[in-house]
Amino acid sequence: MNATDGPPGVPRGGPVRREDDILERIAAIVGRRAIPAGEVHIGDDAAVLAPFVGQTVVSTDTAVWGVHLDGGLFPLEDLGFKAVASAISDLAAMGARARAIVVAVTAPPGTDLEELHRGIADAASATNCSIVGGDLSVGRDVTVAVTVLGECPGRGAVLRSGAVPGDKILVTGPLGRSAAGLRLRRDGANLDHPLVIAHRRPWPRLAEGLAARGAGVHAMMDVSDGLALDLHRLSDASGVGFELDHIPVADGATLDEATSGGEDYELLLTTDDAARLGLIFHDRELRAPIEIGRVVADRTVRRLRGVGLERRGWQHSL
Repeated sequence: MNATDGPPGVPRGGPVRREDDILERIAAIVGRRAIPAGEVHIGDDAAVLAPFVGQTVVSTDTAVWGVHLDGGLFPLEDLGFKAVASAISDLAAMGARARAIVVAVTAPPGTDLEELHRGIADAASATNCSIVGGDLSVGRDVTVAVTVLGECPGRGAVLRSGAVPGDKILVTGPLGRSAAGLRLRRDGANLDHPLVIAHRRPWPRLAEGLAARGAGVHAMMDVSDGLALDLHRLSDASGVGFELDHIPVADGATLDEATSGGEDYELLLTTDDAARLGLIFHDRELRAPIEIGRVVADRTVRRLRGVGLERRGWQHSL
């Protein structure tokens, strides 16, 4: 492979650029939001933030070019967007309000870092959250490590360990769109196909997470690795089992994609008051959650329509 081969944006060769020049351009891309009075964001040794309200929620996620996004099918900008969106989704899963993002990037020389950070900035803007700092280093692969900080005023964060026998199990939307989008893209679909967009530009359910926490749901997590895996994880954490009546399949997706495709970033939750949950979602003009089953006391019972639901989904082989 010569210096000009490879997927768009990584790397194309060309003159070596000074780190300070690159950082200046990156800061102009990601620092578009107004900085609240008294805070310090990009440009100093560390960010300074105003005190958080209630519980502080912190999560870190890593996205690797060629692992979390196919470099032969998608632009580098999408890796930046997806890295931030998937990390922010972890805040949504706790019912947190997003406050700040820190991004660390490693990349080979010649990588189009401006393109990558345009995607990062787009995700920050879409989630109404500021990028307050980060780091940049040379590395063999393009890797984006994102740390997100949020807050839970009043009622504490929602954990995945709070499901109670008798709870209804719901999801915030039909599943399988991301996996279907990847399949369609591999078959030649355009980047602007709605299902392809669901894969390359996932949408964290922040508003839904806040509404669910306000409704007092017992347990919650995002569907990042596939319902058939994530529901087992929630049940393990809560020490319960489940009986599912059905799995809502998104238009254009298959049942297998909805069950184990992953990267939907819809929220999976349990509650003993589904009517209150639906009312709060309606009042906030959010799509009504979909009831899919119920929590049972016997933790060995993990069934879909009476048949055992296999633990299937995305897991790294380390």
